[in-house]
Amino acid sequence: MNRTLLTACALVALSLAVQAGAQRKAEQGAKALPVVPVGLDAYRMWDRLPEQRFGVRAYMRSTYDREGGNQSADASHYLFANEEDYNVSLDVKGRGVFYFFRANHWHGSPWHFVVDGTDNVVSETGTADPIHAKRDIKRSEFIPAGAFPNPLCWTWADTKGADLIWTPMPFGESMRVAYSRTRYGTGYYIYHLFADGAPLSQPVSTWNLGQTPDPDVVELIGRAGQDIAPKNIAKKTGTVKLDRERVPLAEIKAGPSAVRALRLTIPLYRATALERVRLVATWDGAAHPSIDVPLCLFFGAGTLYNRTEREFLVEGFPINIRFDYPNNKVKLSCYYPMPFFRSARFELAGIDPASGDEVGYEIRYEPWRTAPELSSYFHATYTDIPDPELGHDMVYLDTKGIEGHEHWSGSFVGTSFIFSHNGFLGTLEGDPRFYFDGSRTPQAYGTGTEEWGGGGDYWGGQNMTLPFAGHPCGAPGRDKARHEKDLIESGYRFLLADMMPFGNRAVIRFEHGGENLTKKHYEAVAYWYGLPAPSLVLTDRFDVGNAASEQAHGYVSPDASEVVTLTSRYEQGIDLFPYYPWFLDRNGIPGYDKLAGTEVYPAETRDGRTTRGVSQFAVALDPANRGALIRRTLDYSFPNQTAEVWVADPATPDDWQRAGVWYLAGSNTCIYSDPAGELEPRLLRTKTSNRRLRDDEFMIPEALTRGKDKVLLRLKFVPDDQQLFPGFPFPKESAWSELDYEVYSYVVPDFSVK
Repeated sequence: MNRTLLTACALVALSLAVQAGAQRKAEQGAKALPVVPVGLDAYRMWDRLPEQRFGVRAYMRSTYDREGGNQSADASHYLFANEEDYNVSLDVKGRGVFYFFRANHWHGSPWHFVVDGTDNVVSETGTADPIHAKRDIKRSEFIPAGAFPNPLCWTWADTKGADLIWTPMPFGESMRVAYSRTRYGTGYYIYHLFADGAPLSQPVSTWNLGQTPDPDVVELIGRAGQDIAPKNIAKKTGTVKLDRERVPLAEIKAGPSAVRALRLTIPLYRATALERVRLVATWDGAAHPSIDVPLCLFFGAGTLYNRTEREFLVEGFPINIRFDYPNNKVKLSCYYPMPFFRSARFELAGIDPASGDEVGYEIRYEPWRTAPELSSYFHATYTDIPDPELGHDMVYLDTKGIEGHEHWSGSFVGTSFIFSHNGFLGTLEGDPRFYFDGSRTPQAYGTGTEEWGGGGDYWGGQNMTLPFAGHPCGAPGRDKARHEKDLIESGYRFLLADMMPFGNRAVIRFEHGGENLTKKHYEAVAYWYGLPAPSLVLTDRFDVGNAASEQAHGYVSPDASEVVTLTSRYEQGIDLFPYYPWFLDRNGIPGYDKLAGTEVYPAETRDGRTTRGVSQFAVALDPANRGALIRRTLDYSFPNQTAEVWVADPATPDDWQRAGVWYLAGSNTCIYSDPAGELEPRLLRTKTSNRRLRDDEFMIPEALTRGKDKVLLRLKFVPDDQQLFPGFPFPKESAWSELDYEVYSYVVPDFSVK
């Protein structure tokens, strides 16, 4: 064949490939997106956890120490305050659902849950006499109780230190949380925001205290610890002898299907001997398993040693460990839905072949009707961290490059973790910090590890297990251990309604102790759903202050400042290694004294502008987009930044459509008020951190972007006159800060089963 003909053939092939790609994108752009379960539906429709979420973002905010330390155990840091009994720890604008609230005991109560402008005041039994509550109260409850029923909600008598609310609180325009008392006002909160037009399971209607969660949801969560999966579906059962280092459990070739129940039964007297055998699961013949985890940790506990011979070591909703003493068995169950499309292979590995043990199994599965590109695979990623790096967060999960794939889209749904192997509880001061889709600012920032695990004050050293959080094993202290396994301290946190979607990358990080200064041995499992293709793709970057970039994006901002340069930091950890003589005495870490004063996270220099007017510019999109996400890097020293977002088609530049309000509460200056006494007045002390760099996000509805490869954005600054506290303004007047913009297009993941 001559060269001319070869070239012609190549051009034809290229043309066909381009046409095929265009056709595929057109088909993706027309595909119906999965429904997003909203409010109580997020519990009812828990079987849809594996589905991709479009137009949904999850955030976790808290009272953390804004300077990166651990002042007051991350308590009592408020965005701003109004009256004496109105100290604001969370302020959100947009449409969404507030899914989770956590406070230490009753501290801060009465709490204000201000939903779409209506103040709902909630208190707790310990509020009336907080000084003597721990001594005198044996059982506590929320007031009014009807809105916060058990098992959706729990108070400190059950949790061993925390008040927890999982009652969904939908809001159409705004959500605010304020504390009446500031003593030890610790809290963290998880909420979702929705883009307009996202495919929601039901309309968002404003929550109020008169609403009682529907009985079917209360009954469903009340079945935690039971077999909650469908019964009359296909199953594989049997017994395997552990006579090799690696043995197969079962292989299912009946896709597309979803495993709805995975249950193992082991001999009770051999439980601790078998706890480190690994469960391995591989979906659709992939080159790497998506589950490869020690049995105990996969099923929610650091060990299968049961110090008080409870029936349930873990009585979780999606995962549980039950001790069947009459039959001398331990039953390990997982009900997270696990889709596959051709095959699923389950194995046990890390076996001592001389043991001669037998393990029983039951795997139930049913047809799965969601298309592969709109679904995701279940993962349990195990990490062993015997020697954490001083000053730097531990990484429990980074999906970039994992299992041989650069990008992943899906949802983060929980952790099971060992935080000590020697009965030491002080590691629990470590904060969770989660980063999604390339953000430099954590979209999730908590107040401590036991708070993440549903407790408070280290659970008082006691064990507890709830549907979504717990401290299942570990002695109250080293001196109270009954067995060497009793020194293993672990916790778990399962996410359901409060799961956290991501579009191309998830990074799950935890501090090891306050300020990352402990050297204990950690182990962790991150539970997540993931598809090896992105649903958020970067389609544009705009560097404000760069003349070429401003010109390329048609930037117009008549009232903008001159270009200003900022050298500062993101909220990522401590700036410098502190010098604590007591720390050296207690921990004896060689070389720590030489680190004191050295830099951990360095400052960065950026430039940009501020405006109190209007900014307008064009951004590029994927033509097959299903909406967009705009990320802005800003100077957080300007408080309560607010702008109306408008969108236009460049073909009709005068036809502006409103997309919503973009709001970021607070600033790098906050109120720190932790008075010594329970009933003492607040202390209006201010703290200004040196962390002025911040990333923030806004979703553009699909209706305004679909089929377009470019849109115009207009951001109209809205003044905000909120003071830091009455009579005391923020150090700076509010303005709209813009250093950089990144533009991501939501797309149906380019994925097919090979």
